[in-house]
Amino acid sequence: MYGNEAQVGRAIHGYLSKQKDQPNALTRQDIFYTTKLLSNDGYDATRASIKDSLRICGLGYIDLFLIHAPYGGKTLRLESWRAIEDAIADKEIRAGGVSNYNIHHLKEILDSKPRVFPAVNQLELHPFNTRAEITAFCQQNGIIVEAYTPLTRGYKLKDPTIVSLARKYGCTAAQLLVRWSLQHGFVPLPKSKTKERIVENAAVEGFEISGEDMKVLDGLDERFVIDWDPLDEP
Repeated sequence: MYGNEAQVGRAIHGYLSKQKDQPNALTRQDIFYTTKLLSNDGYDATRASIKDSLRICGLGYIDLFLIHAPYGGKTLRLESWRAIEDAIADKEIRAGGVSNYNIHHLKEILDSKPRVFPAVNQLELHPFNTRAEITAFCQQNGIIVEAYTPLTRGYKLKDPTIVSLARKYGCTAAQLLVRWSLQHGFVPLPKSKTKERIVENAAVEGFEISGEDMKVLDGLDERFVIDWDPLDEP
């Protein structure tokens, strides 16, 4: 979907090959590779997209394949999910999930007597857009919540509450937001162009946000949407 499947596949192959003779070398099974379906165009198109993604990345299988958005209507959404189920049965992918799905979209799948439940729902999540009802529904139904743009793309890193709490916990604003996601049970997906910042953003094990301060952060919710919001799609 993002036009980088070949590059990612080559990078993974290159890294695994380079360190294969080292002690404790990683193997393909240690890498978790995710890619997406761009649009819900029905069963055949989804099966073809999965096969294309598998061929292009060259990794043998896809660990997680996500439906990017709920566009297309109920019939096409369910056809796309059936295609994912068949791809799992054929061992082309290990797990299937969705992205930007609201509760009614998830219920469509759960009420359709699926062979496989969605493993993941990937959503824009941060203290300024908490989507509490959706995340609660996911967690009640065993669906892992992945948080994209957990750092608000930097738009809210200088918010006074964020700055104050980051100072209190001796961390960066980005680390505070990552920690907020983790304490809610989400899987945050922070992005950075620099290695140093990637390492820094992951260094969040040395502190825990108090329950009181978690409520303060939750109270920042204003449904601040950074890019797009297809959750209201019928």
